[in-house]
Amino acid sequence: MRFLVLAFLALSALLAPGTSFAEGRTGLAVEVVARGLTAPLYVTAPPNDARLFVVEQNGRVLIIEDGRVRERPFLDVSARLRFGGERGLLSLAFHPNYARNGYFFVNYSEKVNGATRVERYRVSQDTGRADPASAQLILRVEQPYSNHNGGHILFGPDGMLYIAMGDGGSGGDPKGNGQNRASLLGALLRIDVDHGLPYAIPPDNPFTGDAGARPEIWAWGLRNPWRIAFDGAAGLLYVADVGQDEWEEITIVRASAGGLNHGWNLMEGNHCFAEDDCDPATLTLPAYEYDHDEGCSITGGPVYRGTAIAALAGHYLFSDYCTGFLRSLSYRQGRVVEIHEWAVGDIGNVTSFGEDSAGELYITNSDGEVLKLVPAP
Repeated sequence: MRFLVLAFLALSALLAPGTSFAEGRTGLAVEVVARGLTAPLYVTAPPNDARLFVVEQNGRVLIIEDGRVRERPFLDVSARLRFGGERGLLSLAFHPNYARNGYFFVNYSEKVNGATRVERYRVSQDTGRADPASAQLILRVEQPYSNHNGGHILFGPDGMLYIAMGDGGSGGDPKGNGQNRASLLGALLRIDVDHGLPYAIPPDNPFTGDAGARPEIWAWGLRNPWRIAFDGAAGLLYVADVGQDEWEEITIVRASAGGLNHGWNLMEGNHCFAEDDCDPATLTLPAYEYDHDEGCSITGGPVYRGTAIAALAGHYLFSDYCTGFLRSLSYRQGRVVEIHEWAVGDIGNVTSFGEDSAGELYITNSDGEVLKLVPAP
């Protein structure tokens, strides 16, 4: 077992009053879906498609169909990217109308200098292969350092493409990107890929018309969001932001609330970081945090809205890369009310979560595995 066994009293000190914590919850199990992959980082699927698409950090997208990994990749951009550390192919997002237009988007680190590239591709006539000649650059962002790329791209319930950007790297945000609205780093971006060339700015973005801010920015003050999730049923956005020295955090806000400052690098979690007299009153603070006695790098997941695991209904899933726990939380009436730690055995160093088209949940880990969460037998 790689994860730490946590003391209830120690954890309770970090929770809001009235929040319950259940350690060693049973009712969940994991099944191995695939082994032997190269640095799998994400699992997703187009709407109404029974296949699984697995992102490998080395630049390949593989298809799992009928329980088997297809030998030929769906997409291979390995010759175009820089792979290693926090760089590589980081995520994949299918257009909501993929069945009609065949579009999907990838986020990866450019080969020459590691810049972030968001590109659009189209599937070929063979539904198991993308057309590599269809590549179109949507957005390119220079990265001053090799870490904190963020990298998650996701379509929201509003049909807009959201792009989670880290602060550019190093430590402590030396470039000050987190609090600089003139930079696309340290921010959650929101763009309209169905209009404009290569995209349009949604008119309800919060900084449209502000000469001192990039109009793509939806939220700012982020360090290294790994990952974001929309819960369409509740109208919420979850952001798991990797901490600096002491605190890992999950911020939960209304999905329609743009222009929020998540605090980095003025604050780390609920605690002053850059200065001792920081003012949290103007900032959006996390709904949940844990310190580095429990882990070192949060891995955020989705909110479960599938049908196979009744015990997880409405729960947000997350893990920590260093300690490998599996936790979920319930958020109701503006606060976290329950936190469960699930006894599922050793799930390795969790690199990401993902969903299939039915909303069932998957885990990728540094052992090259794809695992599926299932009800305990």
